[in-house]
Amino acid sequence: MKVVSLFSGAGGLDLGFKMAGHEIIWANDLYEDAVETYRHNLGDHIVCEDISKIDAEEIPECDIVIGGFPCQGFSVANMKRHEADERNALYKQLIRVIEAKKPKFFLAENVKGLTNLAKGAVFKMILSDFASLGYKVSYRVLNAADYGIPQTRQRVIIIGVRNDIDFEYIFPLPTHSKDGGDGLPRWVSVGEALSNIPDPDLPNDLPNHDYSKYKLQFNGYLGHRALDPEKPAPTVTARGDNRGGVVILPHPNAQRRMSCRELAAVQSFPLDYKFFGNRSSVYRQIGNAVPPLLGYAVANVFNQYKGSDK
Repeated sequence: MKVVSLFSGAGGLDLGFKMAGHEIIWANDLYEDAVETYRHNLGDHIVCEDISKIDAEEIPECDIVIGGFPCQGFSVANMKRHEADERNALYKQLIRVIEAKKPKFFLAENVKGLTNLAKGAVFKMILSDFASLGYKVSYRVLNAADYGIPQTRQRVIIIGVRNDIDFEYIFPLPTHSKDGGDGLPRWVSVGEALSNIPDPDLPNDLPNHDYSKYKLQFNGYLGHRALDPEKPAPTVTARGDNRGGVVILPHPNAQRRMSCRELAAVQSFPLDYKFFGNRSSVYRQIGNAVPPLLGYAVANVFNQYKGSDK
């Protein structure tokens, strides 16, 4: 499929679609560091601009529009979240582009907390808005750990199939299970995922392999909980900003924070995927990303579509 990507960030979802054999023909994000990261790893087809200032006619025709629309206003990690948060309106840019381009499909990704905001009223409104554009809409909350990612990251995936397209999107079956049941391998542990990454304090040639010196203090709060190396990591977050203050998971050895490279591995980025910007910016880009392996799982389903519908 030909893919248009909005709110692309560092390119995690797009990399997943590329891994599944699809072609990203146009992408957009406003965050300069993330755009530089994207451009280096995925190509020059990304435009660094506020999506609200881009005329839909400038966006090419495509088979699918994808986007992990900004979720800070929705996130359960944002204790001040409210349905009136202006950042929540950014999904309407996704609506605008879908309405203008009328792709066969769309895929929207967001935090699990979106589903219960205002007792579910906001999510119901969003689903209704998507359906009103002429799409059959379905959704599911997926746990990244079920797809080989060393992290128990839960995200809601919303799929739209244009009403005239004869295709039923079936959400991908898990490839891993918590206890190794159903004949599937066990969840990938964070210790396993980081086992082949050298100590960042020793000579190495890995990109972005440096870490925050912010003191570890295990007190039970987010970013301050010891990790069990035999289990997946908790959700990698992007709390904080590019000037510092980003909340970073501790390394399973409980001696330091994870390096940017290690955090990217927990998100399932390849070891050679290079991020640009200062360290806080890189942490933020990684925390905001869709894990590429999760992107691959949801993108691969579209390969079952064999129609020739226009």
